[in-house]
Amino acid sequence: METVDVIVDGNKFQAELADTAAAKELAKKLPMTINMEELNGNEKYFYLRSGLSADGNVSGQIKTGDIMLYGSDCLVFFYKDLQTSYQYTRIGRITDPEGFAPALGDRNVQVVMRAREQ
Repeated sequence: METVDVIVDGNKFQAELADTAAAKELAKKLPMTINMEELNGNEKYFYLRSGLSADGNVSGQIKTGDIMLYGSDCLVFFYKDLQTSYQYTRIGRITDPEGFAPALGDRNVQVVMRAREQ
């Protein structure tokens, strides 16, 4: 399982990528710096320039630190637990989400995703 760094305002988190085609495709696009927008007080989102392979099979319980793909081109970071009926493709998960919600906060944020530093 591939691990990447996710950096939000100087706070570094590690994310394990899922074993999905979409996650593998996203990994090939790294490093990337994205400006994520706030939505619903529980998530940040960013529309990718090109779509990824979506299978939209995840719904129900979303956990803090889940990284998902909505549709084929909307990358979503969840920073609060929630129940949903929306369909997502799993991209990965922040391995230790402690501090992830405060780092993302209730504002738009810039996020860097890159291959993990050894």
